[in-house]
Amino acid sequence: MDDSTDQVPAEPSRHRGDEQQMIDRLWDFSDPAGSEERFREAADDDEHPAHVRAVMTTQLARALGIQGRADEATAVLDALAAEPPATAAPERDAAEIRARVAIERGRIVASGGRPADAVPELTRGVREAALAGSPFLVLDALHMLALHDAGHEEEWAAEGFDVLAGVRDPRVLRWGVALHNNLGWTMHDSGRAAAALTHFEQAVEVADAYGTAEQRHVARWSVARCLRSLGRTDEALEVQRALAAARPDDPYVQAELAALTGAAPTIEA
Repeated sequence: MDDSTDQVPAEPSRHRGDEQQMIDRLWDFSDPAGSEERFREAADDDEHPAHVRAVMTTQLARALGIQGRADEATAVLDALAAEPPATAAPERDAAEIRARVAIERGRIVASGGRPADAVPELTRGVREAALAGSPFLVLDALHMLALHDAGHEEEWAAEGFDVLAGVRDPRVLRWGVALHNNLGWTMHDSGRAAAALTHFEQAVEVADAYGTAEQRHVARWSVARCLRSLGRTDEALEVQRALAAARPDDPYVQAELAALTGAAPTIEA
């Protein structure tokens, strides 16, 4: 694990609620092409301040990357890095844009099947986000490191939990869902299902408090899947039936119901 992020000053809070609300409003992860169009329009809108346009440009790159257009996404980030916007708070604003560019580069590289190559970009994202005083972006980078830095997942997750302990913003606290769920899968897949269940259950608690409907659904599915691994099939079946009542067409829920009842082959990640 790269120790270059040790002792980063993550406590100054400069998470921009209005800015993140705009990002959340424009994103539809089930429709990256539509999201691309919205972020391109926002990035080109002169009514937005230069910093906001730059932030929207990083999300445009993310939308392109999700569509598999890595070269285009990288070109967008390269252009932004070469000409960062002039702002009223140049040091922190510049650090925030550098953080966002690094995080999106890390996502592009990781999604291209090179997770180890994503680690330097993501650690750079942690450092720059800390300089910008943005716990939100620190946690974004840390949760990505906990996914992609093989062998160091638990260390990065622990750093994320430390950051979460110092924040109160509900939108920032939502990162606890991803951190607990991802760590749960790391433990589950390494044969530590009992320890994993604790994190899956904590993901449910955070999702209920701060998460989206999708996060609440996925968190409960993960608990039930882990219960099956632990042989607690009656409890797992109860959870999956409740999920099926809410979303009868979810193939992952249906696959788990089949596994728990012996009805048919299952979907396994």
